Parts: sequence; structure tokens; C-alpha cells
Amino acid sequence: MSDTQLTVTLSGGGVDDARAIVRALAGVFGAPDSLPSDEHATVRTATFDAAGAPEASSEPREAGAPLSAPVTVTVQGTPQAVETASRLLSRAFGTRDEGAASGDQERERELLLVP
Repeated sequence: MSDTQLTVTLSGGGVDDARAIVRALAGVFGAPDSLPSDEHATVRTATFDAAGAPEASSEPREAGAPLSAPVTVTVQGTPQAVETASRLLSRAFGTRDEGAASGDQERERELLLVP
């Protein structure tokens, strides 16, 4: 993983739920490498270039599209990018923090987004 990437892994829910979550993040991080499209996938991913991501305090506070089912989201990248993504998702969706892990240069956080 590049030191400026944010990788988002989504499981649960449908492809429309995954797209809604990725679009919410795109409002801050810009367009991802691609939008989730496989209707039959059980795990979906998106990668963002997090180099120009703003501080978490400057994020919009808009609600995301309603989810049809709970979605487990894992965000992985630089500490700033993971914190920004976590706060954005917490503001846009009903969220429960499922844990975090930190390394020297990278952080990972798991969130459960609920309808």
C-alpha cells in the first residue's frame, strides 16, 4: 500500500450499500479507483488517494444514503486518513466502533455501519 492510500473493505449489505459508503468517502477523498459493482461479491473494496485529504474537523456533516443492512467497514491507511474516514462515516451513518490496530506508519479501524 502506498503511504498516501486509503483502502476501504466492505462486507455485508448489498452493492448499493457499498456504493453509498464509497460515495460518502469520495466527498472528502475524491474519486476512488472504482465503484463497487459486483452484485454477488461478499467483500468489496475501494482505494482512495488520501494525499490531499483535509483534517477531520473540516468534513461535511451530511447523512449518507440509508443502508439496507448492516455493513462492516475496515479502513486502512495513514493515521490521518483513517481518522478522517472514521469520523466521516460516523457522521454519515449509524456507526459502532469495532476496534482499531496501529503500526508505525499505518492504522486500521473496523466500523459496523447500521441502517
